Amino acid sequence: MTHEINRVALVGAGYMGGGIASVLAASGLDVVIADADADATRRHHERLLAEWAEFERGGLVDAGTTDQVTAHLTMAETVEEAVASVDLVEEAVPEDPDLKEQVLRRIESAARPDAVLATNTSTIPIGRLAESLHDPTRFLGVHFSNPAPFIPGVEVIAHAGTDESVIPPVEAMVARSGKLSARVNDRAGFVLNRLQFVLLKEAIDLVEEGVATAEAVDVIVRTTFGYRLGFFGPFAIADMAGLDTYRGGFATLEEHYGERLRSPQMLNALVDAGKYGVKQGGGFVTEAGDQTALVTYRNTAYARLAQLLRELGPAPLGKTEGP
Repeated sequence: MTHEINRVALVGAGYMGGGIASVLAASGLDVVIADADADATRRHHERLLAEWAEFERGGLVDAGTTDQVTAHLTMAETVEEAVASVDLVEEAVPEDPDLKEQVLRRIESAARPDAVLATNTSTIPIGRLAESLHDPTRFLGVHFSNPAPFIPGVEVIAHAGTDESVIPPVEAMVARSGKLSARVNDRAGFVLNRLQFVLLKEAIDLVEEGVATAEAVDVIVRTTFGYRLGFFGPFAIADMAGLDTYRGGFATLEEHYGERLRSPQMLNALVDAGKYGVKQGGGFVTEAGDQTALVTYRNTAYARLAQLLRELGPAPLGKTEGP
């Protein structure tokens, strides 16, 4: 297996794949793109260069990175040409298992035998796609989020047969691009979309039950718990709120909605041990002891976000969402 990733191919140069390609090129990696045909690839290449220049003019990316993208982002006439000599190939075609398997087989037949093969699938188990390959040991998921130039998190998903030696070079590549990777296990939807889809499903249920309008749900999400999520995940948020409070809340929710909202055993075990989070004993991700620095950080973060939102004003959704 390759031990350093310096040259990457993106197969599928649309909004998602092209965004990934430009981010990697901006970091100085040599990136080649290929799409359905040469004409489509050429159009995407021109679009990506123009988009990144616009980002730089708007102050959305670092000054000088347009020159980096221009120098390091190239195109190939065919998939085979794109993948022939690179260290890693990232597949980013539409979320159709049959199409992805077809493209992955085509990639594998033309790529170097030591090249890492990756997919940007957002929900399909990596192990399922690996079944289409002759050598699944060099295959894994490297899931960027949309829009790739601006969302910092990347899921790295190995399947049961992935050779562990391919993972550190991939994590190093992600870090070089300025992103933060998190390794997760291979389950459909992984972490990001299991959480995101469950939230959307519950939000739709609330609207269908007549609890609130879609606009009201969005206001509540973005101005309450969603407000915190740029800084803290659900475990840290629960630790700061109080795990005993959460267990009490689950008891009420279980009474009304049944077993699906029963207090989880992991939470019960902490509370039973006297661990209530920040206020006593530590919790899921916080340690016991003085949490003054954490609380100060939290308050500063939320205040700065409020300043930014006042500066930007409301999102131009076309409908009035509220304050």
